[in-house]
This record gives sequence, structure tokens and C-alpha cells, in this order.
Amino acid sequence: MKGPQRIATLLPGLALTAGVGLAAVAIAAVEERVLGHPVIEGLVLAILLGMLLRTAWTLPAVLQPGVAFSAKQVLEVAVFLLGASVDLPLLLSAGPSLAVGIVLLVVLGLSASYGIGRALGLPHTLSVLVACGNSICGNSAIAAVAPVIHADKEHVASAIAFTAILGVVVVLTLPLLIHPLGLSDYQYGVLAGLTVYAVPQVLAAAFPVSLLSGQVGTLVKLVRVLMLGPVVLFFALKHRNDAGAPVAPGGAGMRLTRFVPWFIIGFLALALLRSAGAIPPGWVGPTRMVSGWLTVAAMAALGLGVDLAAIRKVGGPVIATVTASLVVLVLLSITLIHVLAIR
Repeated sequence: MKGPQRIATLLPGLALTAGVGLAAVAIAAVEERVLGHPVIEGLVLAILLGMLLRTAWTLPAVLQPGVAFSAKQVLEVAVFLLGASVDLPLLLSAGPSLAVGIVLLVVLGLSASYGIGRALGLPHTLSVLVACGNSICGNSAIAAVAPVIHADKEHVASAIAFTAILGVVVVLTLPLLIHPLGLSDYQYGVLAGLTVYAVPQVLAAAFPVSLLSGQVGTLVKLVRVLMLGPVVLFFALKHRNDAGAPVAPGGAGMRLTRFVPWFIIGFLALALLRSAGAIPPGWVGPTRMVSGWLTVAAMAALGLGVDLAAIRKVGGPVIATVTASLVVLVLLSITLIHVLAIR
């Protein structure tokens, strides 16, 4: 499809996500004017408005390409630009213990989630999908692992459906743990990065708390996403193809470049440039503002992509597994934060 045709195809959906995002920002501004502070931040409002709209109205086909573009490419650009405003030395102040915590969390989370799924009667492949989605990066992990373990389409759909819905619940409830647990903004950012499923959900859960929480959460989450490569390689070697040979790197479902997305590399590159003083201080504010607006639009697209009716199609064991796995993931994350003395 040529450039002008592609743009024309995307415009209706992009306009919808922009409209929902503007409505969310406007409502948050009214809350701030009336109450002194927004009760529900614009990022979260964008998700909720998108979900309400999706529930009340079936999106016409003409809107879907633009909505999907906002949820993926627009979000990726927003995360990339966010790197220019990140104070990398501050975020890395926890030292190597933070990296150790992320690796431990993924390994322990995968093991616990898989064990819960099998104990509740889920098939092996569905248990693997739920475990990967829960422990690494939600739908992206499920989609990446599915081909190498030869998962049924029904299993993929079941794992994605409730993971997406529960992810929004986590965004809304995770900040409630800050005061009972006595978490600092830095610790909460780590908790969000370790537990929330998808990158956009991390942004929605962490940035309304504070800028530091959002930046820490984003960095931790992106490092967690990098664990997808080793995990998929592990399952690719464990699950042989029909001929009995390992799935070859570069083959279907095993292209390694997909596990280090461009926006993660770009985010880290801009953060390094900022730390080295190569990015003028005057650029930081405008870049952060553009990133923020793009993130709001991506949040609206995320909400528009959540089908609440899909929860009725997901079996009880899947719901129980995903919910129990999330509780275990949160408990593991809190334990690791304190054991590794992350402050």
C-alpha cells in the first residue's frame, strides 16, 4: 500500500484515539480545577474511556487500522522519545541488584505461573502461554512463544483475552499498595515495572504516581521485555519441530531481531545521550511533552482494544491461573525489592 493510501487508511482510527485522549485530558483538567488534583489521571482515564466506548459500540472496520497503529507504533515512538528525558544515573542508582531482581523475577514468575496452571488442570501449552504473558510482557510474549511451542489458536486467544483485561485492573489497583507497603516512588516504579504486563500499562500505572516512578517503571519493564529472547530460545530448543530438529533461528517464529524492538534500543540510546550531555537541556521539556501526548493517545487505543465481553469466553481455570499468577508475581516483586535492598 502506497504512502498516501496508507495514511488515508489510518486517519479515521487515529482521529478517534486522539479524540478519546483529548477527552481524557479535558476531564482530568476539570478534576484538577474543581478538586485541586485529578482523582483519576488522564492516562488512566484514556484507557477507561476507550474501554467504555468499545463496550458500548462495535468499532467499524474503517477505524481498526488506525486504532491498532496507535496502540503499537504511536506507543513505540512515545517510549523512544521518553528516553531523552530520562536521568539514567538516577534510575541505575540501585546498582546491579536491580538487574539481578529482574532476571530472578522472570525465572521465578515463569516457574510459579506454569506450576499454578498445571495444578489447575490447564494443558501444557496453555500453561506456558499464561506463564510467559504473566511474567514477561503480556500479549507480545504470548504471540512470540505460541509458534515455537505449536500452541492452538484457541489457547492463544484464551491467554490473551483475560491477560489484557486483568492488565487494566492492575493499572487501576497497583497504586493502592504504595501507602500500605510504605513504598518510595523509586520502589513503586520498580514494582510496576516488574509486575504490570505490557509497556503501555506500565506507563499508565506509574506516571500518574510521579515522574520518577514512571521513568523507573519504564526502564525496568523494557529490561524485562529483553528477557523474552532467552525465554523463547529456551522453549524453541525444548519443543522440537515435527522432524525432530530444533526450531532454527531465523525460521518461522524465531527471528531473534523481534526480541529487541527498535524503540527499546532507541530509548536506551537517547537516555545515554542525555546522560552524556549530547541532548541540550532545552529539548528535554518539549520532547517529554510530545511523548506524553502520544502516550495518552496510545492509552486510548489500548482501551479501545479491550473486549470486556471476551471474559465470558475464557474458562474458569484460565481466569484462576492468571489471577493467582499475578498475586504471586506481586508478592515476589515486593520480596525482591526488600531482599535486594532496592531503595
